[in-house]
Amino acid sequence: MARVAFIGLGNMGGPMAGNLLKAGHDVTVFDLSAQATAALAERGASVAESALAASADKDYVISMLPAGKHVTGVYLGDEGLLAALDAHTTVLDCSTIDAGTARDVGAAAEKLGIGFMDAPVSGGVAAAAAGTLAFMCGGDPMTFEKARLILADMGKNIFHAGPAGAGQVAKGCNNMLLAIHMIGTCEALEMGARHGLDPKVLSEIMSASSGRNWSLEVYNPYPGVMDAAPASNDYQPGFMVDLMVKDLGLAMDIAESGGVANRMGQLAQALYSEHQAEGNGAMDFSSIMQRLHTR
Repeated sequence: MARVAFIGLGNMGGPMAGNLLKAGHDVTVFDLSAQATAALAERGASVAESALAASADKDYVISMLPAGKHVTGVYLGDEGLLAALDAHTTVLDCSTIDAGTARDVGAAAEKLGIGFMDAPVSGGVAAAAAGTLAFMCGGDPMTFEKARLILADMGKNIFHAGPAGAGQVAKGCNNMLLAIHMIGTCEALEMGARHGLDPKVLSEIMSASSGRNWSLEVYNPYPGVMDAAPASNDYQPGFMVDLMVKDLGLAMDIAESGGVANRMGQLAQALYSEHQAEGNGAMDFSSIMQRLHTR
């Protein structure tokens, strides 16, 4: 059993902290939402009044925060957590942020002898609840071995992508590809449907052929093809369009800094940004299908 501080109990962080409790860890939580902390307290978590108080005398500090500025605010500076922690504590930031911020926090932690990993996740809310997330970790190998011990209670696929910041790069690459093949899957299914094909039958054909992909097999965007998919439940997320737009913005930064002309990624960003601007930001990202239904 480990002593864990969990900071940030949103749609992803709450279920992740819940799985740590389920695994028998001693978990102290902090979030600005009293409702979020109360839900974890009912499951056995201790509630702290601040991130600093939550992190005192812990084996692990895990954070799931909205953006790089929040990660910087929590960890860096004279009032940040790194100034109060020691080498006994391993810090795992599971937020999806820019790679530069992850590298900055990693460098600051290294100077203080504190193990740090950026460890963004893939899988969405359902995987967070089920404990089947994929973690993409950036940091040194020794810290990764410590991280894997606790991450295994929240996910089933845990990868060491490279040094600090590498986890964020891997996440950006993955989610850009996800956006591209989701859009392509929607277009292919709509093409078939408009020519009289049953989308479910067409999905079976493509899943057994070279067009096979995750969006088609696991998260089908056509209503009625998969009962459990957001598409069959009024596109309730899931993974919101707002978050996909955010992640595509991070992916564009990664491409630009590497000198990559990612034309497909740029088009995916433009399409999702338009979809968001039309008032669909809170819908599941597979709702990009609706653009085809209305045009």
